[in-house]
Amino acid sequence: MSYAQPHPRQSILSNSSYSSAEHLSPTASSTRFSLPAAPSIHSTLASTPRPASNRVVPNIYDRNLSKARAAEVSASAYAFLFSEIVQYTQKRVSGINDFERRLNTIGYRVGSRVLEILFWRNESTSKAPKREIRLLPVLLMIQTQVWKAVFGKPADGLEKSSSNVDEYMVIDNEPLFERHISVPKDFSQLSCSSFTAGIVEAFLDGLNFPARVTAHHTPNAQFPSKVTILIKLEKSVLERDELQK
Repeated sequence: MSYAQPHPRQSILSNSSYSSAEHLSPTASSTRFSLPAAPSIHSTLASTPRPASNRVVPNIYDRNLSKARAAEVSASAYAFLFSEIVQYTQKRVSGINDFERRLNTIGYRVGSRVLEILFWRNESTSKAPKREIRLLPVLLMIQTQVWKAVFGKPADGLEKSSSNVDEYMVIDNEPLFERHISVPKDFSQLSCSSFTAGIVEAFLDGLNFPARVTAHHTPNAQFPSKVTILIKLEKSVLERDELQK
């Protein structure tokens, strides 16, 4: 695509063949008036003293990670960033399944970093830090600590499937990611909370509880945007947990 060339800037110097002295010369006299040479713009800028600034630019790498746990992010900035992620992903997918897979992949990258920062804070503040090796405490950690670190509040519920022993569900009645997303009719089956599912899956994988995590819309009259994060654990996780009882 070709763009029109910008209009050339006009010179502030006259293109006339007369000098400035000739313009100012009186017609009745042959006396010439000389004008002092105008200072160069470069020399003017160089000689102008700049005011000293005492403002220190903050560096995010100098921020104390332990004291940043109570820091809040604007909900509008949070929603804007996620909407940009969704729009960016939408242009690079071929269907709903591919769409959710890519959102899950991006969320997985976030989840690995959430795991790292949460355990770093626990180890730096606790006198006797420990790593959970049982399934239920890890799931409760996801419902409380992970949800609070990412969304500012715990999840609304944690349930075990009555039909499948390897399935657990994290309930979020008002998911933050779904609050400002308008899904078109041709993408009615899309769940943008696949991003959240990726965060949970990365957290479980990092603690050696491999599972397949998916997001599903389960709306009701009271909570029309309710989402269920379905965790389907691998058989090895259940066998190991049974041996530890």
